[in-house]
Amino acid sequence: QVQLVESGGGSVQAGGSLRLSCAASGYTFNNYCLGWFRQAPGKEREEVAGIDIDGNTNYASSVKGRFTFSREDAKNTLYLQMNRLIPEDTAMYYCSADSFPYDKTCEFDYWGQGTQVTVSS
Repeated sequence: QVQLVESGGGSVQAGGSLRLSCAASGYTFNNYCLGWFRQAPGKEREEVAGIDIDGNTNYASSVKGRFTFSREDAKNTLYLQMNRLIPEDTAMYYCSADSFPYDKTCEFDYWGQGTQVTVSS
């Protein structure tokens, strides 16, 4: 059974930093699409960062240069380092993973429960 558990959310002032973690069990990262998403109240869920099957990382334009997506395979953990946070980054953040290896379309099937990030001005 695959489980993804996020942690590290919290409340910070604008300009601050947070590092989110996503611990995976029953799952290994190699050759799967991985992603971090967020959803703010009244808004659609958006992907903020992703790793494709070739290990390439991509970012939403709104976070590029401020967020860094990394992974530590030995600990089966994903990270999202978030720097220079702004109030618009306030949202519930989720990690997600594909259930099919080598999936070029990156269909995200596994989801964590989310961790809340609140940025005050």
